[in-house]
Amino acid sequence: MLFSSATFLFVFLPVVLLCYFLPLFKNQPQKEITKKNAVLCLASLVFYAWGEPVYILLMLISIYFNYNIGLDLDALGRRPKQRRQTFIAAVVFNLLVLGFFKYYPFAVDNLNHLFRLEIRAAQISLPIGISFYTFQILSYVIDVYRGKCTAQKSLLSFATYITMFPQLIAGPIVQYGDIERQLQNRKIGVRKFAAGVLFFVRGLGKKVLFANTIGAVYTEITSRDISSVGMLTAWFGILCYTLQIYFDFSGYSDMAIGLGKMFGFDFVQNFNFPYTASSIKDFWSRWHISLSTWFRDYVYIPLGGNRKGTARTIVNLLIVWSLTGLWHGAAWNFVAWGAYYGILLILEKYVFGSLVEKLPYWAKRVLTMLIVIVGWVFFSAESFSGAAQYLAAMVGRGGLWDSTTGYLLLSNLLPFAVMSCSALGYFRKFPKLKNSNVRLALQALGYAAVFALCVVSLVSDTYNPFLYFRF
Repeated sequence: MLFSSATFLFVFLPVVLLCYFLPLFKNQPQKEITKKNAVLCLASLVFYAWGEPVYILLMLISIYFNYNIGLDLDALGRRPKQRRQTFIAAVVFNLLVLGFFKYYPFAVDNLNHLFRLEIRAAQISLPIGISFYTFQILSYVIDVYRGKCTAQKSLLSFATYITMFPQLIAGPIVQYGDIERQLQNRKIGVRKFAAGVLFFVRGLGKKVLFANTIGAVYTEITSRDISSVGMLTAWFGILCYTLQIYFDFSGYSDMAIGLGKMFGFDFVQNFNFPYTASSIKDFWSRWHISLSTWFRDYVYIPLGGNRKGTARTIVNLLIVWSLTGLWHGAAWNFVAWGAYYGILLILEKYVFGSLVEKLPYWAKRVLTMLIVIVGWVFFSAESFSGAAQYLAAMVGRGGLWDSTTGYLLLSNLLPFAVMSCSALGYFRKFPKLKNSNVRLALQALGYAAVFALCVVSLVSDTYNPFLYFRF
């Protein structure tokens, strides 16, 4: 089920909200929060089973197993050896589950190619959201082991944390410590609910009106024989994808954050105008913030971070970014994408950083955007060879332009310009009206118009999943 679908907007969400806010146990706060968690957990399981009924059992097994692991880690507090063994077993189990479903076919294909074998890999579909909820589970197990938080005694609360449908499928990755208290005590006022609605509508507009529109241009270009695509068309195509991936993923994150607020939760910010970054480090402090934070807290720092000398720091960065690429997909183009950023961050930190700092601010932003755009070629391609072919088109293998270059540019110039200004944060710089009532009225009218346009678009649109569903 998609957030950007009529079924979700007009059936699923209204029913869940109605059940969630039924005035049961009004004067008994603990029972009230337990009821709300039960409604949210059950709704989340239905939401997941809607698209992945086969894998609902896998999720339930993971929940029950890791819930008991948390209790065991607490109980083994004075037996460090057994506690460490339990922790390692839990991490290995979770990584094996993720590895089997996500990387088994990839591993078999590479073994066959490397050793000239003919092993037949079973065709296994990837459970939607497994990368996201596995990382949430690991954050819980690691934090309990470290003593950063105590084990969750309520199976219902733990299941709610793992299955929460607002961010189950494509994040943001919520670390357990960030919402541990909210699972037991949260308040939902009118202001918070209204803020959630605004977040949700904003994200819906990003997805339906922006990402889907500009993504159609990129799809049209990549559906052709790439060897005949002109350089200008290829560059315009990847620029369109650059906008699509931002509005698609940040749109989902805004919807997830908005839904969380409607149910009383505060999720972490996942995007902060990343295309305004002036360095690669700055870009990754603004893009998919929850993933960058996860790898920093649970991989980079435990490996030693930058505390053990230059050589060790370089190795740590390469490990983290290779894993980041592999997390996004079981294909060499994703590994190349991760290594690309790892190498660039190393060069920025130790080689070119001082030189880049001397550049004018606008030049640093342009340079950063060019690097990011080239990176999206690896990310968007179906394979490493596909990325290489697209890069060849970008440097002129198919000529400077082709027969459709002018049409594509002219027919999409206005929406492209509007989306570019939005992604670069120019619209947030508009002067605000002094009269708060007028400002609120205009804001309400604007969001209502966005929602209406989205509904009209969804009526005639086909199935359009979020790009990050594939991860």
